[in-house]
Amino acid sequence: MTAVDLPDLRRELLFTALRGVEGGSSLAFTIFQEIAVGIVEGRLPPGHEVNSAELARRFSTSRTPVREALLMLERESLVIIPPRRRPYVSPVDMAQVREIYEIRASLYALVSELLVARASDAEILGLRRWQSLLSSDAACGDVDAYFWHNVGFRNAEVGLAKNGELQRRLSSLGLQMHRFRHLSLSLPGRLLHSVADHERLVNAYADRDAGLAAAVSKSLVMRGYRAIERAGGV
Repeated sequence: MTAVDLPDLRRELLFTALRGVEGGSSLAFTIFQEIAVGIVEGRLPPGHEVNSAELARRFSTSRTPVREALLMLERESLVIIPPRRRPYVSPVDMAQVREIYEIRASLYALVSELLVARASDAEILGLRRWQSLLSSDAACGDVDAYFWHNVGFRNAEVGLAKNGELQRRLSSLGLQMHRFRHLSLSLPGRLLHSVADHERLVNAYADRDAGLAAAVSKSLVMRGYRAIERAGGV
């Protein structure tokens, strides 16, 4: 796989996770994207206040595009807009984390089964190129790069399952899923565990072992949840 500019990859992958957000070329979407990435990557923690006036100054605009961006963020459950108070980054709800991870684990087990049945050897080789990026990121401890390359790996898997409805179901989990995944990967020791799990998964694909691939995929997802649970969220 040729080198991919990380900001471009981030924008591309962020958009694939959005649910009904329109106006990708608008200023409102640009503001939305900047705040969303900040929340997903943990630079804007739960409870952080989002200052509309400051955003309007930063983007040299009126407050109207800022309000539109905040409404998009609210739809993605990343921001809470209380009456007569500043918007703020939503808390991490451990019950929601568990439920989303349980759904995602089951869906990715199905992805793995379908991929073994439908992907060509050349397509599986493409996953090894993503895996190489993950190994490099883990070796240098780059959580953000690892996270976005991990999203790219998983999106590639879903494409190789060749089931459009399954792909839509996974996308419907939205940016909260991204947020939880980045949180998990940022915890101590997680990158090395994750890269080893992905290596096992790709090997199972290459061996055409659907049962093992599904089991590894499900375990990989739930390991991420258990890391967050042990850390007590944030």
